[in-house]
Amino acid sequence: MRLRIGILGTRGIPNHYGGFEQFAACLSKELAERGHEITVYNSHKHPYQQNHWNNVRIVHCFDPEYLLGTAGQFLYDLNCIMDARRRTFDILLVLGYTSSSVWGKLFPRNSVIITNMDGLEWKRTKYSKWVQRFLLYAEKLAVRFTDYCIADSVAIQKYLQHKYGVEPKYISYGAEIMTEECTDILLRYKLDRYRYFIVMARMEPENNMETILDGVGMVNDERKIMVIGNTANAYGLKLVKKFASNPNILFVGTIYDEQVLHTLKKYCLLYFHGHSVGGTNPSLLEAMSSGALICAHNNPFNRAVLGNNAFYFSDAKDVGEIADSVRINATTNEMIGANLQKIKDAHSWKIIASEYENYFIQCYQSKQ
Repeated sequence: MRLRIGILGTRGIPNHYGGFEQFAACLSKELAERGHEITVYNSHKHPYQQNHWNNVRIVHCFDPEYLLGTAGQFLYDLNCIMDARRRTFDILLVLGYTSSSVWGKLFPRNSVIITNMDGLEWKRTKYSKWVQRFLLYAEKLAVRFTDYCIADSVAIQKYLQHKYGVEPKYISYGAEIMTEECTDILLRYKLDRYRYFIVMARMEPENNMETILDGVGMVNDERKIMVIGNTANAYGLKLVKKFASNPNILFVGTIYDEQVLHTLKKYCLLYFHGHSVGGTNPSLLEAMSSGALICAHNNPFNRAVLGNNAFYFSDAKDVGEIADSVRINATTNEMIGANLQKIKDAHSWKIIASEYENYFIQCYQSKQ
């Protein structure tokens, strides 16, 4: 069955921003290769200005975020939804709900609406109490106005079942085993194999960046930690100022080159994953797929993905002790190998695309 599928809720493809953008790029490309007609909505400010990408149609909608800040995200989603109403999508996949569910009454009635519910956005500590209350309301609206929900984490699936009495479909996020390397990147940053650490995330409190850097700062040697992410926000600037006197903490900004990221993750001694809110986090799977040894924040979301094949921390003291004692040996190589196998068996994009394709067909047929 050939479906007409629209995807909205991201800044667009190819990825120049984050997890949902990478998801939209990988899923749309896979589904297009299977013969489905795929449309992805892009911000008009996206660097990629063509109308097609890997046989995926791109529709550019006006995005006033650059003028209005956060409020512009709501208007951008509205513009995408109004365009979708003029088309004949069999399936409209909405990624997240933060700025789209308020327009739920406007979702096109001739399409099956499926929402990937993202994580527990209302728990993010970067938001004020008022914003957290709004996000909880937006979550409720998303459940109300969508025909079917998808959860990319078993923990999120159980939460939605308990809170709203719905039956979300669990489909994880995807990743691919990386093989191609950027051979000169370690020289560029003056790094030695397995003698440095990495933390990569948005600069937000719930990603535990400060905790990780405090902990690594306790280690009394010359090993460096690369901090990959945009530090232009208030929290990022605070971290840069706080750790400016530590020459072993390297704030390198954002990196989108996949070969560079793969090489850096593959040869780090330890990859710190501090995310504490959300479902199956894309950057975690991508670290696993690069063969990185992982130290993750101790929470149900991360444990559901990694099981026993990672180190876990709860505070800076844990980080310091793990960073000080970790060595590459037979045990850690087994942990790395188990995570790589998990990517192959459960998280490859072909497997994830097949699960989405089958679910789309099931949902479409049930609405006929």
